[in-house]
Amino acid sequence: MDTYADLVFLDGRVVTVDAEFSVASALAVTGGLISAVGGREDVAPLIGPGTRVVDLRGATLLPGINDSHLHGCAFGMASPPLALDLGHPAVGSLGDVAEAVREAVGRTPAGQWITGHGWDTGYLDECVQDPSRQPSRRDIDAVSPDHPVVLYSFSGHATWVNSKALELIGIDRHTVAPPGGAIVADEAGEPTGLLHEGAQDLVQNALPPLGRRERTEAIRSTLATLARLGVTSYTEPGLGPGGDGIMRGALGAETLDVYRRLLADGELTARVGVLLLPTGMTSTSEEFARALAALDAAAAAGDAAADPRRLAIHGVKVFADGVVPNRTAWMHEPYVGGGCGSLCVGGGSDAERTAEIDAIIRLAHTAGHQVGVHATGDRGGDAVADALAAAVAGHPRPDARHYVIHGDFLTAHSMEVLAAHGFGVNMNPTIKWTVADMEEDFVGAERAAYAWPYRSALDAGVRVASGSDAPVTHPDWRQGVATMVLRESKAAGRVSGPEQRIGLAEAIRTYTIDAAWQDFAEDWKGSLEPGKAADLCVLDGDLLAADPRDIPTMPVVLTVMDGKVVHDALRD
Repeated sequence: MDTYADLVFLDGRVVTVDAEFSVASALAVTGGLISAVGGREDVAPLIGPGTRVVDLRGATLLPGINDSHLHGCAFGMASPPLALDLGHPAVGSLGDVAEAVREAVGRTPAGQWITGHGWDTGYLDECVQDPSRQPSRRDIDAVSPDHPVVLYSFSGHATWVNSKALELIGIDRHTVAPPGGAIVADEAGEPTGLLHEGAQDLVQNALPPLGRRERTEAIRSTLATLARLGVTSYTEPGLGPGGDGIMRGALGAETLDVYRRLLADGELTARVGVLLLPTGMTSTSEEFARALAALDAAAAAGDAAADPRRLAIHGVKVFADGVVPNRTAWMHEPYVGGGCGSLCVGGGSDAERTAEIDAIIRLAHTAGHQVGVHATGDRGGDAVADALAAAVAGHPRPDARHYVIHGDFLTAHSMEVLAAHGFGVNMNPTIKWTVADMEEDFVGAERAAYAWPYRSALDAGVRVASGSDAPVTHPDWRQGVATMVLRESKAAGRVSGPEQRIGLAEAIRTYTIDAAWQDFAEDWKGSLEPGKAADLCVLDGDLLAADPRDIPTMPVVLTVMDGKVVHDALRD
């Protein structure tokens, strides 16, 4: 034998995710590639004196997980120790948030900003008991009178600050919110400390931008977390000038330079695909055109020596609307309490804004990019699907693989258009799990149950990938799989939209081969077949036989990326 395997796995459930979803019992890895898949007899000749042999003892071997929508730098910045953890179950009330801030004040030098991430009114007792009760500066002023505090919601579409922060930012009763944003005011007209959508830019502009060291540490933290979860690929969905005002520039253009340095230094332990973000949420098509041209030139210069299988720019991200909890997703029918939201691009009317999103998508498509478009409302999704189809009709291009990002309320019309043109949708099962108990307050029971219509999309022939949208939710694909199969909510455990359940094999595909399709990479990653990249995830236990409710607690014991072990609980 000229070449022995580096790694051999025996006696497991090797879930190949090939076209037949076949299950083998053994697999071999040689030189970063899968060299054999089958039974013990198929890999035994490849075992040499330097081969590591892993007896799986019935454990499950999967393709490395591909989280197809994950803000890597932002997730690291939003996680301890770089930020307070304000998500459920870390906090359960406004009082808990105040206590977390009080403790941070005690260890933070005077005058420095205190940041936190993850609060969700659906899990704060006072807000649950009285839905009209929203977080306020007064809830945290007493514990932090001298430290400015900025607390990001789990969705990233709302920010909560204290009075000291409002003072430093320069926000008072006379401040006019930027287009597409809202400064929430009390009955007396004074700002409450809650800022929505584009108004968050006022906070970001006052914060010191992230330095290279902070960005590097944030991404390193994310990579370590992902390795422990079996994630070997992810899409960083939006880096560029449009992200300079988001989380102190975590989505800014400089973050892409940090990824390039980590790749050069051999520290990139997951494959990263990037969508460029030329502009933010309220741009016009003219602004988008100028920003895209500048960004394309810069990206081309920076990627001359890149390894496209480790770090690749796939296209651009565009924002079409907002999110349901802020009532900024564009809906066909009004929200509970009124209003339908709107597109978030420039324009003074729905017609003008629709023309602008058409133009923006056409510009990105014509420039040769894959286009991922944030659209959460049903009317927003229809507008985006039609705009994507129109762009391709006006400038035919084979296999563009454009996709809708989120697609919370994707309609039958949108699905038909996406399927007909070979487009996809990137859905978020862990967000479904998180918000299922609160969405009825915004859109009513029927629409809330329908949200994230996996079954309908797959049946319509749409290619569906899954992503966590971290830091919106923790990037735990196991919970995502369980949610797609069960449709049970996080807080109450009740079923939300059982008709949208999908099977286990279908759910696994959304995190593996169909996520690889989104990356234009299904021919070399995303399934366990000879010749493909050796990106692997070992899950303790038999995933195919497990109770779906047990899947989130099944340990990831080994992660391999490009043939190299990046997480190893078997030897710990």
